[in-house]
Amino acid sequence: MESIQHEVNQGLGVIRLNRPEVFNSFNREMALSMQKVLDAFASDESVRAILITGNGKAFCAGQDLKEVTDPESNPGFKAILDEHYNPIIRRIRNIEKPIVAAVNGVAAGAGANIALACDIVLASEQASFIQAFSKIGLVPDSAGTFFLPRLIGFQKASALCMLGDKVGAEEAERLGMVYQVFKAESLEEEAVRMALKLAQMPTLALGLTKRLLNESLSNDLEAQLKLESKLQIQAGSSNDYKEGVTAFVEKRKPEFKGN
Repeated sequence: MESIQHEVNQGLGVIRLNRPEVFNSFNREMALSMQKVLDAFASDESVRAILITGNGKAFCAGQDLKEVTDPESNPGFKAILDEHYNPIIRRIRNIEKPIVAAVNGVAAGAGANIALACDIVLASEQASFIQAFSKIGLVPDSAGTFFLPRLIGFQKASALCMLGDKVGAEEAERLGMVYQVFKAESLEEEAVRMALKLAQMPTLALGLTKRLLNESLSNDLEAQLKLESKLQIQAGSSNDYKEGVTAFVEKRKPEFKGN
C-alpha cells in the first residue's frame, strides 16, 4: 500500500497521506515519497494547484514513534529533520503554486506544522491541532516556531508550544490558524472546490504573491516595496494579465492559463 497517494485532475494535484492505521504518522519512506510527489507536481505544468489531506480519521500524527524507538530503523534526529521534514516544509513554501491543506482529523507535531505551512488551511469540525513535542521532552520542529507565532501571536504560540494543549477546529479558526471550518462530511468536497478554483485562477500571479508573502517574513518595508514593484511588473507582462483585462472589458469570464 502506498504511503502517499497522488492524482491529478483538472489541473489539481491531490496528495493523500495514507498510513491510516498509524494516523498517517511519517516514517522515512513516507517522507521521501512525499518529497518526490511534491517535486513531480512542481515540475508538471498541468498541475496548477495542490491539495494535501489525510486518509482515515487523522490528517497526520507527526513522527511515527515506532521508527525512532527501534534501534535498527531509527534514522536519528538530524536525518529526520534534515532529510525528512525540513525538505517538505521548504517545498511547500517554495513551490510557486497555491497549496491547500484539508485537515480532516488530528494534526499533531510535525503533522500540524506541515498543515500550517500551506497557503490555505481548511479544517473539518472534527480536526484538532497539537504541538505535541513537549509531551515527550522535545521542541517544536518543521517550522512550528516560525509560522505559529506569526499566525496567532507570540504569547498564544508560546503557551501552545510549551503546554501542548489541543486546539479544536473552531478555536483554530478563531485564532487564525485555519481559514475555514467545514462539517466533516463536506470537508473534502469544499476543499476540492476551493483548490480547483485556485487552479483556474491566474496561477502565475498567485505564485508571485506566495513569493512576496515568503519574503515579507524577513524584509523591511523598503525591501518589500521594491520586490512588489519588481513582481508587479512581471505579473503585468503575463498573458494572464492581458486575458484578465480583456475579459473585464468584454464582460466575460476570463480563461487563465497560468503564464
